[in-house]
Amino acid sequence: MSRRLSQVSAIAFDVDGTLIDSNEAHADTWAQALTEYALPHEPAQIRPLIGMGSDKLLPKVAALTEDSAVGKAILDRKKQLFDARLPHLRPTRGARALVAFLREQGKTLVVATSAGDDEMDAILDQAGVADLIARRTSSDDADRSKPDPDIVCAALARAGAGARDTLMIGDTPYDVEAARRAGVDAIALRCGGYWTDADLAGAIAIFDDPQDLLAHWR
Repeated sequence: MSRRLSQVSAIAFDVDGTLIDSNEAHADTWAQALTEYALPHEPAQIRPLIGMGSDKLLPKVAALTEDSAVGKAILDRKKQLFDARLPHLRPTRGARALVAFLREQGKTLVVATSAGDDEMDAILDQAGVADLIARRTSSDDADRSKPDPDIVCAALARAGAGARDTLMIGDTPYDVEAARRAGVDAIALRCGGYWTDADLAGAIAIFDDPQDLLAHWR
């Protein structure tokens, strides 16, 4: 890794797949919601798109916009299905320990996720880190989801930090690309599953999970 932790003042976190093991649940519930609305999909077809927001995913898989009548109905159903799965999801290994360590180091912590506000709060609670991260941005703060840089730029503004003073931690190529386009270095974690190291090659470093990254920084 080319940059030391001491060189940055802020850390922007993705949440799904990074702090909580939720990517498969998202793929499953998207596939079920689409299928229920006569747009049959298997989770494996959706899995490569997890990490994008609904503004990107729905047009790709169903040629629908998220503000269309059918798009809204699918989104509502997907949320219902995911909410039912959420209590059974678990934090990624070392998630709370990493966030607590960075807080102890005096870093400004901010969430940069494509999830909506209400969904994000529930996910952070389930990840066991809601009390540790006060600054949060969501899909409501960005016109376009990852891999567009909007949400990362919003996170920088919320943190009051410059791009060169910030690191992004995420688990998908969309996190890495969004950070790059915002001028922010990204660290990628493998715990989100699916992606190879080659897919995450734009990151300045790749670790297995939060615990692995914490061990490096300690």
